[in-house]
Amino acid sequence: MNSAGIIDLVPSSLRQQWKSAGIYPDRSVYRLFAEQAQRQPDAPAVLVPGQCISYAQLHQAALCLAGSLRAMGIVAGDVVAYQLSNSWRCCAIDLAVAALGAIVAPFPPGRGRLDIESLLKRCDARALIVNPHYGDVDVCQLVEELRPTVLSLRLLIVEGASREGWHRLDALLEGPVLSDEELPDVCADAPVRLLVSSGTESEPKLVAYSHNALIGGRGRFLQHLDPDAPSFRGMYLVPLGSSFGSSATFGVLSWLGGSVALLPQFDVSAAIRALEELKPTHLLGVPTMFQRMAADPALAAVDTSSLRAIVSGGSVIDQTTIQRCVDAFRCRFISLYGSADGVNCHNTVKDPAEVVFRSVGRPNPSVCEIRIVDDHGHALAPSACGEIVARGPLSPMQYVNAPELDARYRDDEGWVHTGDLGYLDAQGYLVLAGRKKDIIIRGGANISPVQIEHIATSHPKIVGAACIAVPDADLGQRVCICLTLKDGAARPSLEELNQYFRQQGLEASKLPDYLCFYRNLPLSPAGKVDKKRLAAELEFVGAVAGVSA
Repeated sequence: MNSAGIIDLVPSSLRQQWKSAGIYPDRSVYRLFAEQAQRQPDAPAVLVPGQCISYAQLHQAALCLAGSLRAMGIVAGDVVAYQLSNSWRCCAIDLAVAALGAIVAPFPPGRGRLDIESLLKRCDARALIVNPHYGDVDVCQLVEELRPTVLSLRLLIVEGASREGWHRLDALLEGPVLSDEELPDVCADAPVRLLVSSGTESEPKLVAYSHNALIGGRGRFLQHLDPDAPSFRGMYLVPLGSSFGSSATFGVLSWLGGSVALLPQFDVSAAIRALEELKPTHLLGVPTMFQRMAADPALAAVDTSSLRAIVSGGSVIDQTTIQRCVDAFRCRFISLYGSADGVNCHNTVKDPAEVVFRSVGRPNPSVCEIRIVDDHGHALAPSACGEIVARGPLSPMQYVNAPELDARYRDDEGWVHTGDLGYLDAQGYLVLAGRKKDIIIRGGANISPVQIEHIATSHPKIVGAACIAVPDADLGQRVCICLTLKDGAARPSLEELNQYFRQQGLEASKLPDYLCFYRNLPLSPAGKVDKKRLAAELEFVGAVAGVSA
């Protein structure tokens, strides 16, 4: 156990095996970044519209912040949490905290009061860095109200103007530079970042990652996406505080020596303009983001020649959307299956279209091994559908202060049980089949939301779809399909939509009962479709089969 009280539940023999194989660098993420900065000081590290931060500038900012945090009492094992919009400052915080041997715990903007309180308590955060406002919410005031219940919290830091009782982040970034000689020796097996994973729990859960797992797992995953690319310039549409965004500082900067391109938050028009200005080689986001951008006519007028691939994670994506994205962005498409819990499988730019359409690539054991098991944990034969379990160099250490989650999802050999369904085909490609808990049960019949959503987005008028279970006193659950349409498209009736579903081969027993229209489907802080919010909004849908929102 380390000073933060976090233990590694992956067998030590496996960690040692990955070190011996050269998968783990066995060095801290800060040391690896410092070497990159020394080797290429003038190279772009972080790009935002109108600004470029070089490796040398980011390195100095990280050392200044490390010095300020240490002077304020932050030591190895302490947790520094932050909730910030995307900027180069996020990367500087990641590196400064890592340099001190402390642990960074970012979470995306948009988390509400209950989630913020739960996360701060669960990780025993000693410091918190926030934007002063999110929408119409005074975040500083919210934190001040929570502070008496979060006993570990000692330091409050705000980005922007000064505020009574708060330290200014910009002032800390301009403090005296801490020399490399003053930094502690940091064990690469120690925790360095906590990733937020909402999953199906009522409260968000936190997962602890070591330096080795972030670099040797998540860093190498980026390298394997496009191994022949001369340089990696990834534009992150997702928040850096999300699980998906965790690869930016530790993977792109510390491991690959590439560049991170950012927008403060996702906006379709701004993202399209930034493609031309920032010239990323890879665009990283979730399906809803790509669906919205691909449907915008402005994308056709933008130079996308720098793009080698778009990388889509967060949820399963259908063939029609993939093809629309390939046509609109004029580059290759990579489907990523992954989670904060330590799961990873993805296509590569070399996979033919038919493989990308139907699978998420072959598992790479040097990042994450995948097995398919039955309800008793026994391995299934190829092409047999079952639960996906995962283990590999990417594997995290444990859930933070949640032994009940470790008991539920982890076994003694380090395998994590995902709750996702899928199979490995005869060629070894992983094909996803939805989640156990997402199955809608109507009158005893099991209905897959993923199947309905994929057929819906193949309709020429439909941009995005989400299939939601609606409580029903008679059948237990009914099916509501929530849609966003292309601009100017006429709304189809439920009867017309179900006729299309039947033409595409969907059984009558799976046809939606309700139809709901949204201008934009609500997104979670991580950028995924917020099905929990949709379910709450639709909880009291009655017997009227035509609803709009």
